[in-house]
Amino acid sequence: MRFRMCVGPLVLAGLLTACGGRDAGGFHPSGRAQGDDSPMASSSSSPGTAPRSDASAGAASDPTGGGGPLPRTPRSALAAYREYQRMYEQAYESNDAGRLDSVAMDPLLSIIERDIGKIKRQGVFWRFHNVLNPRVQGSSKDASTVVILDCVRTLGSYRFSARTGRRLAAWRDGSHLYQAVMRYTDGTYKISDATEGRKC
Repeated sequence: MRFRMCVGPLVLAGLLTACGGRDAGGFHPSGRAQGDDSPMASSSSSPGTAPRSDASAGAASDPTGGGGPLPRTPRSALAAYREYQRMYEQAYESNDAGRLDSVAMDPLLSIIERDIGKIKRQGVFWRFHNVLNPRVQGSSKDASTVVILDCVRTLGSYRFSARTGRRLAAWRDGSHLYQAVMRYTDGTYKISDATEGRKC
């Protein structure tokens, strides 16, 4: 799997300069299956059918309970991170990144959009599920930027044919450290950068 390593006891300022930019092909959000050239969702997968409905999404992620601005707190950043992971899974299952702009921003958003477009052109889609265990690693003084460190356990990743629905392959990927940068913008937190590191 090709990931730019940047996970560790980093000072926030160092993180934002050292990991802020990604060269093309550096961070690949869906990873690579061993011995395969097809993308594999690193925010990974369990077999299911249609993506979950929007109805269950907003209430679970919005601590205010009703669409208002999120408080600028690390706790709100954690809730937004969980919502991003949920919607990330749905985007790969449906090959549609259209709703991700509510939980993600560039540069990561563009990377994911390009990856999903490539997968769609291959005539496949992915189903996967990750078990999350996030905690706040650090934040700016005004909490406008919050860094989250997670040990993400991939239960499984499954590749399906978009034409027939037949399962083509399956992988298990274990647990890896995952570091996310959440930025407060327009009354909510969005993920802007993410890096996968060593096993955890």
